[in-house]
Amino acid sequence: MNPETASLEFAGFLLVGMLVLQEVGRRLGAGRLARDPEGARTGVSAVEGALFGLLGLLIAFTFSGAASRFDVCRKLINEEANAIGTAWLRLDLLPPEAQPELRQLFGRYLDSRLETYKKLPDIPAAEAELARSIEIQGEIWKKAVAAVRSASPGPSGMVIFPALNQMFDIVTTRTMAARTHPPSIIYMMLAALALAAALLAGYGMAGGKTRSWVHIVGFAAVLSLTVYVILDLEYPRFGLIRVDAADRVLVDLRKAME
Repeated sequence: MNPETASLEFAGFLLVGMLVLQEVGRRLGAGRLARDPEGARTGVSAVEGALFGLLGLLIAFTFSGAASRFDVCRKLINEEANAIGTAWLRLDLLPPEAQPELRQLFGRYLDSRLETYKKLPDIPAAEAELARSIEIQGEIWKKAVAAVRSASPGPSGMVIFPALNQMFDIVTTRTMAARTHPPSIIYMMLAALALAAALLAGYGMAGGKTRSWVHIVGFAAVLSLTVYVILDLEYPRFGLIRVDAADRVLVDLRKAME
């Protein structure tokens, strides 16, 4: 399932669930007040404080983790651009007759790298393009090895190969970073705590003669929106929060190669 669709469904489930559980909590609280007006609220504040504190802590950690991974994603794009740019410049050390073909391969490679992320959220298409990038890596390596062997003795191999290795390795790093997310149990626990908090919030509002829709809807909407933003930040290629602007450095590098 598309992460963006899953995020919307998850947030929608939370919104509806919290609205329902606030009403359930209100009715439970009203029933308790009718049976025991003085003891209905005894000890409830401690439980509410602990649960809401735990919910706030979990939201803070998940938001912080998503924001951190978002920053890492942008940083890795910049590192890949630097790695490709460095390897591109070091092609000057190879024999002149070997450079045109390698530069052409570099252009195809960078086009493929950009296309990999443009194809998202079509994950199978992006994976197919990633496989194509890896194939071009092999071609670049073979051509570079052949060029170094045909060159006169010198430091060209010691300079070009580390740059190529770094250029290739960053692809694996970026791919793994894009696939690294918290376990699903974390979000399940977050949903469970949010629903439990809604139940207690409804219970706490049972003393009013009428429902405060501002508080009921506001509480559910704010929490659901917060969870959605966390999930959107976790998958910055799929939703409203995008990392596409960071790709500009790769687009500029591609233009510089022409």
